Amino acid sequence: MTWIDLRDDGWGLDNLPYGVFSTDGPDRRVGVAVGGHVLDLAAAARDLWPAMAGTFAEGTLDRFMARGRAVWDETRERVTGWLTDAAHERAVRPHLVDRDAVRLHLPFTVADYVDFYASEHHAANLGRMFRPGQEPLTPNWRHLPIGYHGRAGTVVVSGTPVVRPCGQRRTPDGDIVFGPSTRLDIEAELGFVVGAPSEPGTPVPVEDFADHVFGACLVNDWSARDIQSWEYVPLGPFLGKSFATSVSPWVVPLAALERARVEPPVRDPRPLPYLDDAGMEGWGLDIRLEVRLNGHAVSRPPFAGMYWTAAQQLAHMTVNGASLRTGDLFASGTISGPRPDERGSLIELSWAGESPIELPDGSKRTFLEDGDEVVITATAPGSGGGAVSFGEVRGVIVAPRAG
Repeated sequence: MTWIDLRDDGWGLDNLPYGVFSTDGPDRRVGVAVGGHVLDLAAAARDLWPAMAGTFAEGTLDRFMARGRAVWDETRERVTGWLTDAAHERAVRPHLVDRDAVRLHLPFTVADYVDFYASEHHAANLGRMFRPGQEPLTPNWRHLPIGYHGRAGTVVVSGTPVVRPCGQRRTPDGDIVFGPSTRLDIEAELGFVVGAPSEPGTPVPVEDFADHVFGACLVNDWSARDIQSWEYVPLGPFLGKSFATSVSPWVVPLAALERARVEPPVRDPRPLPYLDDAGMEGWGLDIRLEVRLNGHAVSRPPFAGMYWTAAQQLAHMTVNGASLRTGDLFASGTISGPRPDERGSLIELSWAGESPIELPDGSKRTFLEDGDEVVITATAPGSGGGAVSFGEVRGVIVAPRAG
């Protein structure tokens, strides 16, 4: 029970995601989304939890995330109490802001950005396109979570326009040209945000995942496929990926996803010991995404079938001694399911341009055109029987700038 009017729309007490917002002025502060409101945590804490007021007034989640799991859990417990105990209504209600009236910002300082390649269906689809007649997966794919280091400085919050990138590409005739990407794509992903850092030289085992990862958000890892295909051999993605990565403004805490936990797929061969999660509760997650292109749903990727979990990705990312920093963001890679309408990228949905996507207005797409808008949303089951919403990550493609 709560004294706030709530709808069953994913923004109830099961969720309580964290973000950073402002209203009329420039001041940014930490907030929690609940129903149609944002609870100003800095203001509420001044009255009810003075020791934490400064942490929530900093304008990013950085300091709060760095405090670690015990503080995250205590904060969630206190906020839930404030919103359910009628004795707190008089103190809390003045600090509720209409969610439609706030401006949302990038919620944390991105320290490092890593993107993985964890969907077997996505990896196999791309293998069939580009290596026909060969084994779709590379020999190492089922042995380790493959990933690449991205550019933290171009991670942007939902709603930021995405400028079409320029770069080198090879034409079908074999000419090397420079210009705007003609095969601009999306990648529907889930991102995980590190809160508690780790010591250099000390790997983080899979069982310590929840002690370091603060929460999850939506990610669209925009991709210029023509630039990527020309540059990626032998060192992997670079300019085809580094121009923009969009994230949703609300970070859903891991504690809100307990009900969503499911067993991941069976791994064959069995992973090496540092990646082996057999015998422990896995970190597969029953999260369902939806991808809309110009308002039309084109895909509904299921996250539950991802081959490698975020816990395994974190273990692999640190097994060589690489340390974690507060604000590290690592993403799942494109989420794709077994059905054609569950593919999380346009290159799969159009099968590399061979089968254009038809939109309700009669237009067709293989890749993105200037003016196109992509919106990715997601929901998961909540512990109280309701839904947990991730909100949305939105982006509009704009023409390249003259340089």
